[in-house]
Amino acid sequence: MSAEPAAVEFLYELWDANWDDGPLGNYKILRHPITKKTGKRIYFTFRGQPAFVNRQLIESDGEIYHRRFRRLYLAPPEIPTSPKRASLQELRQAMAAAHPDRGGTDAEFIAARQRYERARRTT
Repeated sequence: MSAEPAAVEFLYELWDANWDDGPLGNYKILRHPITKKTGKRIYFTFRGQPAFVNRQLIESDGEIYHRRFRRLYLAPPEIPTSPKRASLQELRQAMAAAHPDRGGTDAEFIAARQRYERARRTT
């Protein structure tokens, strides 16, 4: 008779390979094996080094910021996607909808016009 090995649990980290240059979307999900759970802490390893997080906080929020790492998660996080850039036509329509004559405010119109002008200069 052979006993089945215990399933290994992990804490997960969303990591961008280009983090030093700013997040460029080259994301990977890193797994840190959990070595022990107590009532107050979850112990795990990172590159062979022991570490721990507050169990109550991570279990209540699903994530926690750890001082040596970025944000750690109980479940694998979704890899962020860059939002689609608005076309000039969409920005022009948003600017028209924000016009004070159409029920928008001066501040909304100014912000919409700035977004439109910025996009027009970059294309």
